[in-house]
Amino acid sequence: MFEPEKIDALLRDQINVSHLDIVDLTGTRDHYSVLIVSADFDGSLPLAQHRKVNAALADQLASGEIHALQLKTLTPTEWEKSK
Repeated sequence: MFEPEKIDALLRDQINVSHLDIVDLTGTRDHYSVLIVSADFDGSLPLAQHRKVNAALADQLASGEIHALQLKTLTPTEWEKSK
């Protein structure tokens, strides 16, 4: 089991985060939905954005501490348009 606060810290440590929502999908603290907004994603395709997030959480994904990760990545411009 992995706490959402740890996910928050790992992502903020490696990605310039302007908005972050983390939801425990099952209550078991190993299935998460993450919405992350970052200027680091400007100019990159969604696959590259997801790879950046997965890289930040690579150890936890490999160990099974995080079993499932649902991602939504947005640039700040996309985030503003979606509001």
